[in-house]
Amino acid sequence: MHEMVKGSNVALAALSENAGSLIAGLSWVSPTGDGDADVSVLLLDANGKVRGNGDFYFYNNPVAADGSVQLLGKTPTESGDEDRMSFDLTAVPAVVDRVVVAASRYEGAGFDELEDLKVTLTDAGGETLLVFAVEDPGTVSAIIFGELYRRGDEWKFRAVGQGYDTGLAGLATDFGVDIDDEAATEPPNGAQSGEQTESGARAESGEQAESVGQAGSVGQAGSVGQAGSGARAGSVGQADTAVAAPAVEQEPQPTPGGLVPTPRSPGDAVEPGKSERTARPRTAKKKVTVPRVTRKSLADNDSWKQARLFPVSALKSDRDREMRATSVLLSVMAQVPEFGRRLTAAFGAPAGRMETFTEVSLPHGDTPRRPDGIIRVERAGKLWTALVETKTNGNGLKSEQVQAYADIAARRGYEAVITLSNDVALEGSPLVDVKIDGRRKHKVALRHLSWAEVTHVAQMLIGHEGVGDKAHAWLLQELLHYLRHENSGCHGFQNMGAAWVPVRNGIEDETLCQGDPRALEVVESWERLIRQICLSLGGELGQKVLPVQRAKRGADPGTRRSGLADRLCLDGRLQAELRIEGAPGILGVGADLRTGRLRTSVEIPAPEQGYPLTWAKRLVRHLAEAPADLHIETLVEGDTGGPRGTLERLRPEPADLLPKQNDTRITGFRLSLFKSMGSSRGNAESGFIRSVDDAVHRFHNTVVVHLDRLTPRQAPAQESTGTP
Repeated sequence: MHEMVKGSNVALAALSENAGSLIAGLSWVSPTGDGDADVSVLLLDANGKVRGNGDFYFYNNPVAADGSVQLLGKTPTESGDEDRMSFDLTAVPAVVDRVVVAASRYEGAGFDELEDLKVTLTDAGGETLLVFAVEDPGTVSAIIFGELYRRGDEWKFRAVGQGYDTGLAGLATDFGVDIDDEAATEPPNGAQSGEQTESGARAESGEQAESVGQAGSVGQAGSVGQAGSGARAGSVGQADTAVAAPAVEQEPQPTPGGLVPTPRSPGDAVEPGKSERTARPRTAKKKVTVPRVTRKSLADNDSWKQARLFPVSALKSDRDREMRATSVLLSVMAQVPEFGRRLTAAFGAPAGRMETFTEVSLPHGDTPRRPDGIIRVERAGKLWTALVETKTNGNGLKSEQVQAYADIAARRGYEAVITLSNDVALEGSPLVDVKIDGRRKHKVALRHLSWAEVTHVAQMLIGHEGVGDKAHAWLLQELLHYLRHENSGCHGFQNMGAAWVPVRNGIEDETLCQGDPRALEVVESWERLIRQICLSLGGELGQKVLPVQRAKRGADPGTRRSGLADRLCLDGRLQAELRIEGAPGILGVGADLRTGRLRTSVEIPAPEQGYPLTWAKRLVRHLAEAPADLHIETLVEGDTGGPRGTLERLRPEPADLLPKQNDTRITGFRLSLFKSMGSSRGNAESGFIRSVDDAVHRFHNTVVVHLDRLTPRQAPAQESTGTP
């Protein structure tokens, strides 16, 4: 792996033979657990400008029509988040000279609040080619992490690390993107559910910006160019031509889906009844989603079962389930381009015509091998091929099988082996409990996919993001029905493992000792469960739900898990935190194995204005439909706890939430629900997995949803328009 420093560059061909298809990952660590940023990509011509607004890819324009760029979304890591994007360099138009990779923060936040900022590049074989860590980013609200650029017939990567004080709007304008000054309007009532209903953007207005010019080395620090009506300094460009071309104002051009982010002025008034949350622009192109209201059935009675495209009642054995699940999934991937592309892009597959196959016989020594499936993608006359090995129910992957498929793929020039099962891979583990000979990997990418991830992608497409037509939406709906059926065997992570019962009993009778390897197994299973709950809840809400890992910078994942295992042995508790996009606080989940109780909670900060009694009354009023046994605790400065009580008791007397000492400062409120946890290791009604999943969903649906407008986000402060 090549480690880069700011201003350095490297030829990709020197690092890998498979550099035509790349996965770039931008990552960071938030010490508070709630910091985030948005990634963006710009395609620039030889003049350092976009050809049009369609060359600007961000959250509302995530995919290039030619497949050259696709934003893959966020993936939780051991210590923070990683935002991934795929690049097919063979599909980048010849007129594009540079591909700029950037990220921006919003609502007045700066990158100085995040740690361990870095960009990594991975080739089509899954090998990490390079890493560039951005040191001391400062208070800037946007950063160019790096850029891919042409030099003759080859591509190179330059580590840039250049910051912008003016956020996404300043960065985009500098490269010729037209920024609309008027906020996008809300769609009329009764708009089709497939339309995106959010307007505006996470972009900040401003006039100061640092520019990136022609591809080359970092220019002189004193070089100055013009940026709109304000000054910009510290431009990056060729050493002998550091002054960048001035931004040219153009007439707004129609772009795919109304893609240009719209800055919102801090002084904009918010209409009564609407959230102050900064919104995003909606896409203009209508897409089809499944209606949320189920149509009335024409059946005479409930015993009539609707005909299904993928029946499951005839499945009798695990082999039948594996064959049917593989065929169903691969056929839908081939017929619904958005779905197939979403699942394969993260594995380095190009955008192109996809065909899928099942039960293919491939020669391997004396005995031919029959992988469960094969995925092939054709792009510009080239083929990308992946072998698929599927497991359902609690069946585990076999190392010997995966090793054989890796050998076959290497011998035949295939690019990847994809394993698919109910298990969820831990971060940093491309496969689940499968050991293979690293010397025989042969540049073949080994990737794992959980049935929970497949379900999540289908949910997002048909329920929130939309697909191309009604037939595609219907196919995805049939796939979801199949995956959720009790006889399909595709239910996601559903077993805490053999160590669960001994560890639970050891905690109850206080015989579990630190260093017991069974405690580490339980911690790993807990982490898999939390990752799956994030996928499930995120699919239902249509929002990002990510686990929060409050690890120190550079902490080793194995060391972190060992520490959690030791804590489990000492206090008998499993803890996790979930960050839900748009929620007023971090959702905490705790399982106390000593008492057999689960606790779900959220902490919300106290308002910056108003009186404590008004805060208490408003909180109780917003929780009018919350469960009566909801516990509310007032958080105060210092180590002492504040008043607390159940919602049922506090409804007639909200003033009981106030400290008796008038000079005590209230910092916020903690809301908690308690319930008994399941004891068995499986996914039955009485199982631990089912009880945790139910507790998280119940807490969000009965408590968190009522807090959305209680603590609205503050608008960003007005930025200075003077020159530095």
